[in-house]
Amino acid sequence: MKNISLDITKAAQFLNAGAVEAFEPQVKAAQEALENGTCPGNDFLGWLHLPSSITPAFIQELQDCANVLRANCEAIVVAGIGGSYLGARAVIEALGNSFAWLIKDQKNPTILFAGNNIGEDYLAELTDYLKDKKFGVINISKSGTTTETALTFRLLKKQCEEQRGKEEAKKVIVAVTDAKRGAARTCADKEGYTSFIIPDNVGGRFSVLTPVGLLPIACAGFDIAQLVAGAQDMEKACAIDVPFKENPAAQYAAVRNALYQQAGKKIEIMVNYQPKLHFMSEWWKQLYGESEGKDKKGIFPASCDFTTDLHSMGQWIQDGERTIFETVISVEQPNRTLLFPNDEENLDGLNFLAGKRVDEVNKMAELGTKLAHVDGGVPNIRLTMPLLNEYYIGQIIYFFEIACGISGNVLGVNPFNQPGVEAYKKNMFALLDKPGYEAESKAIKERLANE
Repeated sequence: MKNISLDITKAAQFLNAGAVEAFEPQVKAAQEALENGTCPGNDFLGWLHLPSSITPAFIQELQDCANVLRANCEAIVVAGIGGSYLGARAVIEALGNSFAWLIKDQKNPTILFAGNNIGEDYLAELTDYLKDKKFGVINISKSGTTTETALTFRLLKKQCEEQRGKEEAKKVIVAVTDAKRGAARTCADKEGYTSFIIPDNVGGRFSVLTPVGLLPIACAGFDIAQLVAGAQDMEKACAIDVPFKENPAAQYAAVRNALYQQAGKKIEIMVNYQPKLHFMSEWWKQLYGESEGKDKKGIFPASCDFTTDLHSMGQWIQDGERTIFETVISVEQPNRTLLFPNDEENLDGLNFLAGKRVDEVNKMAELGTKLAHVDGGVPNIRLTMPLLNEYYIGQIIYFFEIACGISGNVLGVNPFNQPGVEAYKKNMFALLDKPGYEAESKAIKERLANE
């Protein structure tokens, strides 16, 4: 099987000759720091060689658990937020039927996602939907106290037990959590739930290839062994001993840092021409935004679904402030074939497309857009996947993870912490009068009274 491929030529042309190659020493030093564990955040490097550490026996253990849930559930709710759900959702939506939620599938349970917001209407509508369903829950939380997920799990646990009985509920509630600590671990042990461990040295946004992502993906009916195999092959393709010019992750880290530091490109737009990849972009946004947005530095990660967003954001991308560059994920071959039909009246004037595959039209839209945007001053990085399947999605996941670790080190930040995420939580807890936040509650209420 061939690997995904990276083309940076339409980005490098916006830089001085040799600018990308000039980053080779920095990129090499950044990757060595990852390998040697000498970089900031070195206690969160468990993802680095995670693919090659996953055994067939572990994959089977996850699959066995998924099979129990699949056999006993019409619907499975994945409760998690951020990295605890985005990776799984990205893979499931990339590989699944676009209209799965409308189809009564006798083979696969409906996979739902919750615990990623505090929308009362959303949760009320979810619980209404589940009232006549045999459902299970995968509760994904290291601590078990993250507000959005804990609130949701409390609702779902109660409802599952009321509908199925406590003993039956034990079989269909699974915890993915810390090995020893936290409310979710305590609850799992007390209730006797099947549980899987989130490794201490793997942060949420790097956790797709742990049970956090693999278990929900297996529940959806996809081949996690192939997903892992793709990641394993990409781990080899991006290894530290692979020459700079042949290492796609090193090239990507180099060109995006060169565009940021030397060409004033502050915004990176992740683009796809395959709507199934929408949540892959959402996962990517968290990965890069949370890893690099520190110390008043970092490229702002945005995303667009083309051609859809060419009819909304296309004007700004073409003619707006020239602080952007694009990274395009292109899928060479769709999994389905649909030919453009002939119409005798030809009122829309599209008979010139008759007999062509719809994807051919899409590919010409992609090429035409690239030419227009590059002509308009937008550097273009192109990442090509031969097919949209488990194997190549696994490659994409590891490619972006290792490139993120390298790029963050080149930028000079700690790519593995997220101190800014805590600010809103402290304010929210103070405003809700959470026990232990009495001083903060008083201070914030006085501040609001004076504003």
